[in-house]
Amino acid sequence: MQDYIVEINHVSKTFPGVKALDDVSFNLRSGEVMALLGENGAGKSTLMKVLSGVYTRDSGEVKIFGKPQGDMTPKLAQELGVAIIHQELNMCAHLSVAENIFLGREEIHTGVLANRQMCKKAREVLERLNIDIDPNTIVGDLQVSKQQMVEIAKALATNAKILIMDEPTSALTSKEIDDLFGIIQKLKAQGCGIVYISHRLEELQHIVDRVTIMRDGKYITDMNFADTNLEEIISLMVGREIKEKFPRVQCARGKKIFEVKGLNAGKMVRNVNMELYEGEIVGIAGLMGAGRTETTRAIFGVDPKESGEIILDGKPVTIHNPMDAIKAGIVLAPEDRKKDGLCTKLSIRENIALPNLDILCNKGGVVNRKKERAMTEKAVVDLKIKLPNAEVNAATLSGGNQQKVVVAKWLARNSRVVIFDEPTRGIDVAAKVEIYNLMNQLKQQGIGVLFVSSEMPEVMGVSDRIIVMCDGRVTGELGRETATQDMILKYATRFDKKIESDAASQN
Repeated sequence: MQDYIVEINHVSKTFPGVKALDDVSFNLRSGEVMALLGENGAGKSTLMKVLSGVYTRDSGEVKIFGKPQGDMTPKLAQELGVAIIHQELNMCAHLSVAENIFLGREEIHTGVLANRQMCKKAREVLERLNIDIDPNTIVGDLQVSKQQMVEIAKALATNAKILIMDEPTSALTSKEIDDLFGIIQKLKAQGCGIVYISHRLEELQHIVDRVTIMRDGKYITDMNFADTNLEEIISLMVGREIKEKFPRVQCARGKKIFEVKGLNAGKMVRNVNMELYEGEIVGIAGLMGAGRTETTRAIFGVDPKESGEIILDGKPVTIHNPMDAIKAGIVLAPEDRKKDGLCTKLSIRENIALPNLDILCNKGGVVNRKKERAMTEKAVVDLKIKLPNAEVNAATLSGGNQQKVVVAKWLARNSRVVIFDEPTRGIDVAAKVEIYNLMNQLKQQGIGVLFVSSEMPEVMGVSDRIIVMCDGRVTGELGRETATQDMILKYATRFDKKIESDAASQN
């Protein structure tokens, strides 16, 4: 049997009010992919931050290549061959791709930055990984998916032998995911040990050798992937069997409550029309770049509209900015929850109260603390938000619990339409089911639910009706009973042919 290149034995780590790691053990061999699995808040990212030197462990032992290590630091971890690709991208947007790849390891020639040499080496790394990006490009000008690939190249440029990937595919297209899996196979062949953290369990069959499962900060078990199945993995992750992956409730379709007519906003929102009725969940499907997020931003007033009409409960509403939308009863849980949905340096209580100050303040503008506490406590209970107390910063919560806080702040307003943009991205199976149940709860209350998802099984499993977009336009609409993956892909990828067909039918 191969020797372990990473051995973590009986490690514990406590934060104020939370025991994040409780006597956890973990190991990794050369040339294998180990899936580290668990619910949000299970301790996966904390364990990997201990390994990569971001956090100092309270107790336990860490061995790398058979040698016990003292307190790890990021610099020591890098010297030992450990590299981590964080779930939240960690780059300087104003610098070039090459400058980001060599950040902290800049090459100097006669006292001056060797930019040409670093650019050449960056190009070699990118080409080796089949990543088609110019190293002179400013990172901030790249799509998020391309930034993710640069993050991978940056880690591999250090000649890492232990690579930690935390949700690496969350912002990638299908083709880019295939490219990433090809890169992982190459790295395995070169003897690199890879820790792979992902909530997209269907990915595991393509790359994973073993799995380690954590729950509530504790080690549960590890096993060969070939000896288990997804149902067993999910059960071990959550501590119970999840009977329904996409829970649904049947509701009678009510009156029309929301309508978008001829909406135009920039290049990615062109003549968009859609309707939403009481008692239904409407999914918006399409490939990356189809204009789905841009449409939700235009409706919510984040991006300016060129033309079009928004009608709520039969009456036109004027929306110039998000505050107009909120007051009208239209709210958005955005795609990037940390950037656009939360103030991560504020407490949970403050995040929930912030957009609701108009209903929490008295006539003198003073916050009614009793109402604020009651609102926060109700949100925490209703959405099952896991937190030590409501005064902790939002940044300390797991991804799934952060998503719940984003949603919680809108539920106190009696909103008429709730728009979810990629609500389950980066959260675990059990937390996803809770989000679906929340959508169903809103649906039963007669609230309109519109949601964007890049995961086709999800949009088919949750939606009563599916709107498909391509090139900034609505190219198809499917009922739940008639929707298939092939039909969705047809509308999502064949816009030009559809236009030709429509034109021919009119002649």
